[in-house]
Amino acid sequence: MSADHSSSDSSEPSVEISRNNKDRKVWKILILGEVSVGKTSLIKRYVHNFFSQHYRPTIGVDFALKQLVWEDESVIMLQLWDIAGQERFESMNRVYYKGAVGSFILTDAANPDSFKSAVRWKKDFDAKVNMEDGQPAPSILLVNKCDLEKVGMASDVVQLHSFAQENGFLTWCYVSAKENIGIDDAAKTLIRKILARIDGDEKEKTIEPRQSDVKVLTRQAMIDLTANRQEEVVEKSKCSC
Repeated sequence: MSADHSSSDSSEPSVEISRNNKDRKVWKILILGEVSVGKTSLIKRYVHNFFSQHYRPTIGVDFALKQLVWEDESVIMLQLWDIAGQERFESMNRVYYKGAVGSFILTDAANPDSFKSAVRWKKDFDAKVNMEDGQPAPSILLVNKCDLEKVGMASDVVQLHSFAQENGFLTWCYVSAKENIGIDDAAKTLIRKILARIDGDEKEKTIEPRQSDVKVLTRQAMIDLTANRQEEVVEKSKCSC
């Protein structure tokens, strides 16, 4: 969805992924999910640290830019593409997906049906977006609005773990655009995985957070799916947003 004070723009900025230019990388990241799961709110919070209760549906696509100075002092420019959730725009998705290297697929913690839509979005993304190694680009499941009462699967981290693993997500985590919960950590996790894939680092089969991140990741219930360790799920189920 788009904020009332900003206009939608479907023109595509240039997308560049370079192995050789260590100082600057430009990546296209898709923000996917059904209408009203909070895609625009999440982008506004992450990019501008802004939240509004008043939004209108995104028409086609909108995008925003987020520049980060990464741990190795390189600059990463994220092009965050807010893809409309209405079915009538799905025929244009292949055009919008071109050049993407990762995605966040959003669900609504208070809307169990949004998880069904997440499966459809994930399949569509995997069918249209591949990395240079021929494998699907990494995708993280975000359970948005975790500040609200969680309904159905959203309230059970074991079910969420199984759901995300069965549908090929890199990981999942609770986030809240309203309360600014978990968004930065989700972005860092996706960036690390993309860097590993682009650099061809076969050793990074799992996401191992830095020691300074462990408490944060546990608090937000971000779970490493590739490790497939059930004891981690049980331990993190004790924590909530």
